[in-house]
Amino acid sequence: MHRKGIYPVGKKMDRIHTKSLERELNKHPLIDRAECYKTPSNKLCIEITQRVPVLRIMSNNGENYYIDNKGNIMPPESKCVAHLAIVTGEVEKSFATRYLHKFGVFLQQNDFWNAQVEQINVLPGKEIELVPRVGNHIVYLGKIDNFEEKLSRLRLFYEKALNQVGWNKYSRINLEFNNQIICTKRDSTDTARPQVKL
Repeated sequence: MHRKGIYPVGKKMDRIHTKSLERELNKHPLIDRAECYKTPSNKLCIEITQRVPVLRIMSNNGENYYIDNKGNIMPPESKCVAHLAIVTGEVEKSFATRYLHKFGVFLQQNDFWNAQVEQINVLPGKEIELVPRVGNHIVYLGKIDNFEEKLSRLRLFYEKALNQVGWNKYSRINLEFNNQIICTKRDSTDTARPQVKL
């Protein structure tokens, strides 16, 4: 703003152009919306709405960025400190902005799933795997469509079954098909768990 001559501090009110200031602020990667106006009592008001990151993307192709709650890309230098699920694997930006952001919004609005989902892995065919915080298993969603119904089934399974048999009994929980959950029992030698690479 200094370079463009629109920095308002120390300027007379008649030299401050609110629309130019608004346009420049709206270019900032952390700002969702900026509104600038002058009051009748000669005060400059700037109202800022911050972007809300919902997912951190760390793709196999080397891309590293955040997705906000509206599906917009935020640069990694945004240094968001919010607790966010990390998305890894074969992530294309178009898939992240169109589909994954909806999943991220769902996580942010649901305390249980926001706490439970640590990592989202996108497989080459756009299938989704989840790495939970609790339990040493992988949750295979398959395609991302109907994810709310799939997670509803999984939560019921967690409450009714895993609480009885133990959270580490299965290595894989498959939710791909409607009205069923397919579990793969853990081999006694199977202790591997995928880890987030930062």
